[in-house]
Amino acid sequence: MSLPRFLDIEYCQTDDALFPTAIAWSLADGQMKTVVIAPEDVWLPEDGDLGDIDLLYLEEQGVPLLELARELHEDLPDQTVYVDGLDPDEILVDLIFSAVRQDAPFEIAPISELITGLDSETLEDRRRQLLFDEGLEPQLPENGVYSLLLLAHEEGYLEE
Repeated sequence: MSLPRFLDIEYCQTDDALFPTAIAWSLADGQMKTVVIAPEDVWLPEDGDLGDIDLLYLEEQGVPLLELARELHEDLPDQTVYVDGLDPDEILVDLIFSAVRQDAPFEIAPISELITGLDSETLEDRRRQLLFDEGLEPQLPENGVYSLLLLAHEEGYLEE
């Protein structure tokens, strides 16, 4: 039996822009992958205002979208992928795959659809507490995925 899959996307959001900057996801064996995303030119606002986002870093270190889409197709085919439910994850996934003219190979669902014994607010409180307890920065997508893995483990959804 494969483990539930989890995904977290960090993103830039300004008055004129919304686009993914980094993504992390878990694999069937519980391991994670994480990448910085090279933005598409059409995602960037004309005024160049990206807030705290370092565009040069994204352009130099980011993975091209075609390569990212290929990896996601290989790692998450026909899966339900769980997210924290707080971010515009579906919009961000659509941006990634529409840029390469493909459909996402997976469905996104909030963690509350996997862990049904706790309400959304309790789940989020517990996830934030796990991040704090582990000393993890919530802005990093790999930490978001790790906290969801820990939460699923606590609730008995991951085998030892």
